[in-house]
Amino acid sequence: MSYKTILVHLDQSTHNAERSRIAADLAQQHQAHLVGAAPTGLSRFAYPHNPAAAPAAPALAGHLAFLRQRAETALAGFDAMAARRGIASCERRLVDDETEAGLVLQARYSDLLVLSQTDPDEASPNLIAALPEYAVLHCARPVLILPYAGRFERVGEQALVAWDGSMEATRAITGALPLLRRARKVTLAVFNPPAAYSVHGEQPGADIALYLARHGVAVEVAQQATELDIGNALLSLAADLGSDLIVMGAYGHSRLREVVLGGATRTVLASMTVPVLMTH
Repeated sequence: MSYKTILVHLDQSTHNAERSRIAADLAQQHQAHLVGAAPTGLSRFAYPHNPAAAPAAPALAGHLAFLRQRAETALAGFDAMAARRGIASCERRLVDDETEAGLVLQARYSDLLVLSQTDPDEASPNLIAALPEYAVLHCARPVLILPYAGRFERVGEQALVAWDGSMEATRAITGALPLLRRARKVTLAVFNPPAAYSVHGEQPGADIALYLARHGVAVEVAQQATELDIGNALLSLAADLGSDLIVMGAYGHSRLREVVLGGATRTVLASMTVPVLMTH
């Protein structure tokens, strides 16, 4: 498996340039096609028949023109970045839809979605409060979430993988394989393994480590006994190891537009200090 198409969310936030840079780095490293998607923020259901048609109400049409102009500005920045870096295989997409639904749909035709952690200081009327969470739970693709604070020169040289034997963790590892194969060091963390003996067996982490080794991943298993909640224990271990990527399953579900997350997922998304690859 390799990444052939990488999708990055484009907007006019202060985090857009860093997000685009990292997505471009990954596209060049993996020789992948890079897609920059800029949603307008207006739901596709506002159109009478299809997004190619103008909304019926004149006032709505005027608002759409404003939103499209904002999206075009983000796309122009993406075009300039791609030209500077000499990225030949790339494309821009103006998405006539609300941000979360538009990105989720586009992500289904990609191998990886890159977006940013929600920044409480940059609230936008065009975003639901939990875009990363919504995307992870709905797009059926791995999502690389970048912290809103900091600059990250490297992503994935020293990766930390959270393993609990679940379907979500399995999907996350599979979705991260192209990154893990390139990593200099991968640590597989198994927290409190005696509590889940029926899942881990006598050698917790050994089976998944062997699976990763067969895919060319240099991995070490770290069994961790902790009294912390798993989310904070994972973040603490990442800091101790100097990790520049966390790979983990995301747990939760949605009720209409309300995203309900598991405790570890919620903690990491709220307090991440390094990029996190999540898959539901």
